[in-house]
Amino acid sequence: MEDDRSLRGLLRDELERLGHRIVTAQGETEARAALDEHQPALVVSDLRLPDGDGIQLLEHVRGATGGREIGFIVITGFGTIEQAVDALEKDADDFLTKPLDLDHLGLSVGRVLENIQLRRRLSGYEALHGRESFHGMVGQSAPMQQLYRSIERIATTDSPVLIHGESGTGKELVAAAVHAESARAGKPFIAVNCAGVPAELLESEFFGHVRGAFTGADSARRGLLQAADTGTLFLDEIGEMPMPLQAKLLRVLEDGSLRPVGADTEFQVDVRIVAATNRDLTQRVADGDFREDLFYRIDTFTVTVPPLRQRGTDIDRLAVGFLTAAARRQGREPPALTPEARAELAAHDWPGNVRELANAMERALAFANGQQIEAVDLPGRIGRAPDAPTLTRGHEERSFATLAEVEASHIRQVLDAVGGNRSRAADILGIGRRTLYRKLDDSE
Repeated sequence: MEDDRSLRGLLRDELERLGHRIVTAQGETEARAALDEHQPALVVSDLRLPDGDGIQLLEHVRGATGGREIGFIVITGFGTIEQAVDALEKDADDFLTKPLDLDHLGLSVGRVLENIQLRRRLSGYEALHGRESFHGMVGQSAPMQQLYRSIERIATTDSPVLIHGESGTGKELVAAAVHAESARAGKPFIAVNCAGVPAELLESEFFGHVRGAFTGADSARRGLLQAADTGTLFLDEIGEMPMPLQAKLLRVLEDGSLRPVGADTEFQVDVRIVAATNRDLTQRVADGDFREDLFYRIDTFTVTVPPLRQRGTDIDRLAVGFLTAAARRQGREPPALTPEARAELAAHDWPGNVRELANAMERALAFANGQQIEAVDLPGRIGRAPDAPTLTRGHEERSFATLAEVEASHIRQVLDAVGGNRSRAADILGIGRRTLYRKLDDSE
């Protein structure tokens, strides 16, 4: 079991370095006890455990919480990837393959935790304002009502869907709503981040492989497309899919046929493809990084998720809802937003959209002094930071951001542009990953 101990130690060290609090367990029995004692936000489990398996642990977590209140990531080797696909069907949030890629680990953990937090916040808000919600999305503004109508119309067809939207707008929620409103509801809905799977494993992950197809392929296994048969496969960040895989995906879209790696025969699948991107795919096509024929195939129906800055009074409603839900989770009375705070929220550009607003409200709740949220309680990037220096020339007073605020804003813009991939952001910024993590921590 030395490998198991080494893996636990690697995970613990890397996740602690990223700022997470970690509790380790040696098997399913210890993990269940730890779940009762610590109530973690996320479980990362190998599929093969000394006294059970990760699927049993996943089923216990989902049954004990009655839903998806706790995130769950499974770890698998080549020989057990089919079980990992089964785990996704049973509501695991993601899976990692051995040998572990630490960049992928950090990206996956961060994404799952953000999704869990956003689900909790939206769930709490929905309980208060259920009539304003639609499959987990919240909003009464005209752009959101139009989005709901578009989803309902598109769901009646069986064609591919391409979802456009900035980071943090909730593209996966839209994909899940399309599935839930369609005739495929109740069938598999599998979500995969195309940027989160190592390039060398992508073909096997999507199409599966036969035994002996390559070194380490000790048994045959089905891929994500077969696992999603009769259901929906959601491809997030499809713009990051390598060109060779794009050609194979196009074949599936055209006639439903796929060939596992190393196989002599083809299989037929019935899968609806819903894809999402925050990139300009037309520019990717022009640059030669995305197939034109695939673009026109997945662009049959297009849904654009409105950025938060275009949603008017939804900002105020969501802010109040997030504050109320967060306060109730802490067993306290929700504070009120002052007119000045509401004005700052309405004027902010919201580059991080709903996710940024949810984080801002939790931060404001922590810093609030009394039963009101003042403008000074909001993060410094929203409006002018309370201690931002001012200069006066004649009768004109101007405020200036500090150098640290400018740097933090630039880092956030780069992260948004690369979809949250910290390694790529660090390369663009010309700094190391550790320096980037430290700067992000300092800006919180």
